[in-house]
Amino acid sequence: MRAAFRFLVPLLVLLALVAYAASELMIRQAHRWAERDLSARSRLVLASAREGLSGRLAAGDRVRTRQILDEMVRDERLLGARVCGPGAEPPLRTAAFPPELACDRLPLRAPGATHDAVVGLPGGTVHLSVLPIGADDGEVLGDLVLVHDMSYLDRRAAETRKTTFVAFALVGLLAAASTLLASRFSWLSWTAELRRLLAAPFHSLGGAAPAASRTFQPVLADVRELVSRLASEEVSGGGGRWSAERLRNVLRTRLHGEGVVVVANREPYIHERAADGSVRVVYPASGLVTALEPVMRACSGTWVAHGSGSADRDTVDAHDRVRVPPGEESYALRRVWLSEQEERGYYYGFSNEGLWPLCHVAHTRPEFRAADWEQYRRVNARFAAVVAEEAPGPDAVILVQDYHFALLPRMLRQRLPRATILAFWHIPWPNAERFGICPWERELLDGLLGSSIVGFHTQAHCNNFLESVDRFLESRIDRERQAVVMGGRETLVRPYPISIEWPARWLAGLPSAERCRADYRRELGLPADALLGVGVDRLDYTKGIVERLQAVERLLDRFPEFRGRFFFAQLASPSRTLIETYRRLNDEVERVAASINARFGNGGPGPILLMRRHHEPPDIFRAYRAADVCYVSSLHDGMNLVAKEFVSARDDLRGVLVLSRFTGAARELAEALVVNPYDLEEASSALAAALSMAPEEQEQRMRALRGMVAEFNVYRWAGRILLDATRLRQRERLSVRLSDAWRSGEPGRGGDSGPPDEDVHR
Repeated sequence: MRAAFRFLVPLLVLLALVAYAASELMIRQAHRWAERDLSARSRLVLASAREGLSGRLAAGDRVRTRQILDEMVRDERLLGARVCGPGAEPPLRTAAFPPELACDRLPLRAPGATHDAVVGLPGGTVHLSVLPIGADDGEVLGDLVLVHDMSYLDRRAAETRKTTFVAFALVGLLAAASTLLASRFSWLSWTAELRRLLAAPFHSLGGAAPAASRTFQPVLADVRELVSRLASEEVSGGGGRWSAERLRNVLRTRLHGEGVVVVANREPYIHERAADGSVRVVYPASGLVTALEPVMRACSGTWVAHGSGSADRDTVDAHDRVRVPPGEESYALRRVWLSEQEERGYYYGFSNEGLWPLCHVAHTRPEFRAADWEQYRRVNARFAAVVAEEAPGPDAVILVQDYHFALLPRMLRQRLPRATILAFWHIPWPNAERFGICPWERELLDGLLGSSIVGFHTQAHCNNFLESVDRFLESRIDRERQAVVMGGRETLVRPYPISIEWPARWLAGLPSAERCRADYRRELGLPADALLGVGVDRLDYTKGIVERLQAVERLLDRFPEFRGRFFFAQLASPSRTLIETYRRLNDEVERVAASINARFGNGGPGPILLMRRHHEPPDIFRAYRAADVCYVSSLHDGMNLVAKEFVSARDDLRGVLVLSRFTGAARELAEALVVNPYDLEEASSALAAALSMAPEEQEQRMRALRGMVAEFNVYRWAGRILLDATRLRQRERLSVRLSDAWRSGEPGRGGDSGPPDEDVHR
């Protein structure tokens, strides 16, 4: 301890000196940057209002000159403005302009020059900019004096000193402790190895074979991308893990409590009429609903969707609204009614026979028909009218969801030019060459660029979108900022990997994982010690269900020890049954399952348990908790939330996730067994590894997966989008104020009567 003390004291003294020097250097540099930025802002303010000021000063219009000054000081850090000089006698100033800075006390210099200074006042430090106001003929009409508040820098300096000292103190303590521990354990390890060598016979020094290297890992670049995002992502709106309460706080403080409007084809709650005439509420099988519904419960607002339930019309009010969720009623659901012809053309036709196969690399040919396109346009226009009715005001925040509404952002922009429109595309975006298959590619891109922000799950999808815009539209693309400028309006393009709520509310009423395991096997007629796999999907050709069943068959072929012991429950919800491709898929899944069961059934229940019906979320989460392995085999997927739901259900830290590398989730869930679902050898080997995995390794992997899903939950997803929206709104409002200030003045003699260059507004 004495030696450690002698080591620590000089280190801490040295670190204190370094911390003091570093903090002072940072504070001085921050002051220099602040002064430079404020000087530039002052010149920008004068540039936007110069024509109006010079014209009003020359005309002697003191009332309008005062109004222009008042408009300038709406900026939160601009304390006041005044005009000094012969053209403004007596002096003109705003109400909050510091009285200590009278014109005769200012450091005015020769006409035509500018001056910046930092001045100390009783209320704090201010930055003073004195700028000449010139007429078109070169005459100086007066000086514009702008005063910016700099007191925040003093507060920031105190916080910087405190933070720097604490950080350096912690670094010093950690460095000292780690050095002492490293030296101690190195000594212990060396002496233990020496004892082993001395005690062991020479012929047995070889030891046990090294453990096999870990397999089925994601691509290294994906892991690096995830680590980079974890390290660099800005945390705003408060500290700690994102939750419903933190999201509400962001909405209240950043958007001033304004409710959001969500537009989606799928409604979060469907009212169906049963055979006995009663009405029951059905929760749809939709990843979009799974993600967005918790956000709406946290944020309130209105969800606009197609009313598709047989009892939907009977449960709405006179304005086609109903409060949901039942019993909680935290937000409004506005239903839009579509005719059978509209639904066939817009939903089944253009959306799911055209855009869906176009965007998914699943080897299904997209079909585009002019009649379907007309219905798609008509339905998007119908939704635009309804959303405009539901918007809480001209500055509404509107979240447009998915490929059903590619035209909607532009239509909304025309109706609500000041709205913040956020479009999120939940499926992959294809490369430009593939996207060009669509006959209306320009209209779709232009529609999406009516948004303030266009979001995708991954950076690769953002890159494909920008490539498509570059190929098909006349626009300017800022690849560094990931933005598209078209028609004078900027649209940001951002990756927002979607997730699920944490903790999942469906776990609240479920029994323990051990109880679910026993009950589920008994209900399925399986032995109590049976190994169980589970898959949860809509019956869709992009989910790789046929390949999944074939991987189970290959597992039983290659590893006979699992025959009669392993069973796979496929929970498959029928989907889009009016489309021929989906009907053929349904028949093929049934045929493959029957073939496998015939091969390996041996008179008992076959290994494939195919359950084709709608499953409510509690039933799905019970299956997750009962399973030994969950296999997500999507051939191409934007994210796939089944993988994250399985992880959230396993609070017992058991179970193994086998995950297709063609999902967005594979980029985040690095502890899953990541496979190529087309490679049946690799997929069957991963299933065998999962079923044979030791409980200790299962716990390690599941703990890491749960930490990832808990940290990157759906509230973080929504929070990032809303925070980006608030920053964008602030920029746009500043741009509008500057534009209004310019338009309110008369053009100077011989000057350019056009607006300032658009780069100034940006």
